[in-house]
Order: sequence, then C-alpha cells, then structure tokens
Amino acid sequence: MSIYFILIFQQLLAAGTHLVAKTVTVHVDPVILTFLRNCVSLLAMLVMFLVRERRIKVERQDLPRLLWLSFLAVPMNQFLYLYGIKFTLAANGALLYAMTPALILVFSYFILKESMTRLKVIGIAIAFAGITIVIFERGIDFSSDFAYGNIMIFFAVIAWALFAIQGKILVKKYGAFHITVLSMIGGAAMFLPVGLAQIAIEGFPEISSADWGGILYLSLGTSVVSYMLWFYALGRMDTAKVAVFANAQPILTTILAVIFLDQPVTLLFVIGGSITISGVLLTQQSSSN
Repeated sequence: MSIYFILIFQQLLAAGTHLVAKTVTVHVDPVILTFLRNCVSLLAMLVMFLVRERRIKVERQDLPRLLWLSFLAVPMNQFLYLYGIKFTLAANGALLYAMTPALILVFSYFILKESMTRLKVIGIAIAFAGITIVIFERGIDFSSDFAYGNIMIFFAVIAWALFAIQGKILVKKYGAFHITVLSMIGGAAMFLPVGLAQIAIEGFPEISSADWGGILYLSLGTSVVSYMLWFYALGRMDTAKVAVFANAQPILTTILAVIFLDQPVTLLFVIGGSITISGVLLTQQSSSN
C-alpha cells in the first residue's frame, strides 16, 4: 500500500476529528467526553503496549518527566481541546493545531537552546499574525464564547508542542512508541478521577447512539488508528515530508465542515488561515535547510 495513500487516509481521519468533536460536544459535556474517550482508548493502548513492548522500560529517575508528559497529553491537550471546540468552529480547531510546528520552534529555542534563524523568526511571526486574525475573527472580545473557545484550543496546542519538545529526551532514550503510548496511558489514568467525580455529582448522562459513535471515533479512530498510521509513516518517510501533509488538515477540515456542518467560511478566516499556513510552511522550509 502506497505511503501517500496511508498519509491521505490519516489526514482525513484527523480532519474528521474536529468535525466529530464539534458535533459530540453539543450534547456531551467535555469532561464526560474526555473521560469516556480515554476509557476506550486506554484499553486499546494497553493491549498495543503489551503486545509490542511487553514491559515498562522507563527508569525511576525518568518517571517525573513521564508523568509531566502524561499531564500535558490528556488533562491539558485533550481536555482543553474538547472544551474549546464546544465554543468555536471545527475549522478553527484544525487551523490552531497547524500552529504546532511554529510553537515547537519557539519552545526549542527557549527550552532546548536550539538555534533560531532570521527566516524562522519571520515565519513564526507571520504564523502568529495569521492565527491572531482567526482567534479574534469576530472582534477583540475576550468575553465572547467564540474567542474563548479559540483561546482554550490554543492552550491545548501549547501543551501539545511542549509535549513534543520535553519528550525528546525520553524518546531518544526509550523510543517514540514507548514514550508516546505510556504518556497517553498515564494521562488517561490521571483523568479518570475527574470523570468519575463528574459522574458522581451529575449522574451518567443519556448519550445517543450517534454520539457513542462519535466517542468511538475519537477513542479509536483518532487516538489509536490515526496515531498508528502517523507513526508508520514517520518510520518510512522523511519527517519534513510527513509534516507537509499535516498542513493540508485545516483545508480538509474546512471543506468537510462546509459540507457536513454548514459552517460559514468568512473572508477573515480565509485571510488569517492563508497567512498562518504560509508562516508555518516558511518555518518548516527554514528548518529543513
């Protein structure tokens, strides 16, 4: 099977994540959704880990860092994303996640003391200018639900970028699969008490069969299948080329959102999105040189 076909399928799955999350959060509280999503994906990832890795290889002195990565992966990244998408549009979520490469460069400079070229700085500045237009597309009003949702997702993206940066040391030592899956398992375990407390207070909600389908999509389609395909592609293709495919995700999400969710596409979104993707592409180009 062609690696390009696999990447296209993976991007379609990832683009669908934003549509499904937006649809399900209309009816299901983000805390409950995060809880149920992680209950299902936790079981799947445990099976994957036991089949492939069989045992935990992380040494005791590295456990605090692993726990921090777990906190970034689920309570920060996954929950803040699902919480934020409830208030904003699916395409906005995808576009905000397109900022990940630029944020990784910023954190690499400050945390890992990696070099920062003039071209990278220009690319990052352009990307931030574009994303600012999208976040405040409906005006600079911090009290509006729309801006609030965008800001929450932006914090989720920051958490994901920090996860990528601060996980480098453990990934080099134990491998990407081992650390990523352990972090997701740890993060899911961390969020379990939060979900159980919510259910104890408000009771278990009535969830339609369609929303259960969405939960399974987010649990298995996104957290397991999409991740495995991405991991497979990274092992067989240059990282820079794989990253280029991710830039298509906001475009795919926007097209799907217009078709299935009747999402309006404003001129400011198109301008801000184009500027953001241009800035991200510039940072990726400068990184590959």
